[in-house]
Amino acid sequence: MAFFLIALIVLALDQVSKFLIRANMSPGQSIPEDGLFRITYVTNIGGVFGILSNQAFLILLTTAVGIAAILLYSRYPIFNRMLVKISLGLLLGGALGNLIDRLSFGWVVDFIDLGFWPVFNLADSAIVLGVTLLFYYFIFLVRKEERLKENE
Repeated sequence: MAFFLIALIVLALDQVSKFLIRANMSPGQSIPEDGLFRITYVTNIGGVFGILSNQAFLILLTTAVGIAAILLYSRYPIFNRMLVKISLGLLLGGALGNLIDRLSFGWVVDFIDLGFWPVFNLADSAIVLGVTLLFYYFIFLVRKEERLKENE
């Protein structure tokens, strides 16, 4: 249940934030105009950080395969770990948020502008956080569990 709840919260926050950006800003507009942190409305026809621009089919296919893998993986026993549930919920919510944009508009709304990094959105943030937590789990926690089992 936590898995789907996290995915739903991420999806809702992502879609509401993008709706507010589309409704209240013009493409290219930044608030404030200068500064380290800005809200800048840009459209992204590529993947994360603009890679695979003009490769809509490949991006949609990759996203669909990723979503299917998350749903399939959620059926395995390791999924019972809370950190894995949180990670996969973040990944699913983020992937669905950007997929909805691509299917609805042909591009993704990005708006978080740190000035030194490509502009991104909440779905991108959820995906990066989900991947980071999964790496942490598999690199550190699984090894720790294996060492504990060996010492028993």
